[in-house]
Order: sequence, then C-alpha cells, then structure tokens
Amino acid sequence: MATTPQLRELHNYVNGEFKPTQEGKTLDIINPSTGEAFAPAPLSGPADVDDAMNAARTAFEEGWRDTTPSETTRSASSSGPR
Repeated sequence: MATTPQLRELHNYVNGEFKPTQEGKTLDIINPSTGEAFAPAPLSGPADVDDAMNAARTAFEEGWRDTTPSETTRSASSSGPR
C-alpha cells in the first residue's frame, strides 16, 4: 500500500530564525512530473518584506559589512536547517 509523503513546510528565514508569514499564507510547490504538491512555501506580504529588510539593515549596520568573505561564507553555511 502506498503512503502519502508528509509535506515539508517551508518558512521565511529572518534575523536568525525560521518563521511563517505574518498573514499565515502559503502557496503549494507542485512537482511538475506528478502534479502533486510537495511543499507549502511562504507567500510573503509587504510586512514580511519589511521585517526582512529591517533585519538586514540592522545586521549590516551592526558590523556585517566589516566581515571578511571567509567569515561571511562560514556564517551563511551554518545558518540552514540540519
């Protein structure tokens, strides 16, 4: 008997944490070969974009602009899900 795989829910990654959109909206990502949804992706609105931009601006102003390329790479590669 075939089982339905659990969908992996995706979130925005802002200011060091994964979080859903403020309005809670998502959009299913469809596998074109099967026509089936395999993940709901965040459907971000203006408030979500503002949050991301504010977090990026704060990080930049608090020293991110002074990091070396190797520090940036090390930090970015350690921020994803495990």
